[in-house]
Amino acid sequence: MPKASEIKKNIAISYDNKTYIVKDIERSVPQGRAGGSLYRMRMYDVVSGRKLDETFKDSDMIDLADLIRRQVMFSYSDGDEYVFMDNEDYTPYSLNKSAVEEEILFVNEDTVGIQVVLVNDVPVVIELPTNVELEVVETDPSIKGASATSRNKPAKLSTGAIIQVPEHISTGDRIKVNVEERKFAGRAEK
Repeated sequence: MPKASEIKKNIAISYDNKTYIVKDIERSVPQGRAGGSLYRMRMYDVVSGRKLDETFKDSDMIDLADLIRRQVMFSYSDGDEYVFMDNEDYTPYSLNKSAVEEEILFVNEDTVGIQVVLVNDVPVVIELPTNVELEVVETDPSIKGASATSRNKPAKLSTGAIIQVPEHISTGDRIKVNVEERKFAGRAEK
């Protein structure tokens, strides 16, 4: 059993005899208090979809839920449903837009390393690799002589996400994006 301080986003935990997916974690260190940090976790029940906010001490032990991860690739979207195809047996997994709202901004048909998390054979969330490669479809023109450490500018990616990139990046470039931090992580290798 991991401690609360070891829990990451999109992990399935068992709490109050229910299975929850942790969607957001805020760490705070109370002033003038001996002891550790507090972790406020926003969790969603995998069955009902209801939200629960709960605070844990960093040393609290948390039960991980039984779940299965399957390698998938993005197939298509149908209204509010996003369909992912299992890489091995081609099983389609449909997830509602609300379950993948933040992650889908960094997913296209070429994205590799996507995993769908199944709880009781029901898809509940997707997990992305640390970095994904996407194309810049719109940004201000690059400036000749701009170095990699100069100022940043906004860039719209092929998935619709907007992130800050260095001035030397131009429209049409393929870049790596750190999904967790939503930041530019370098040029993609050709």
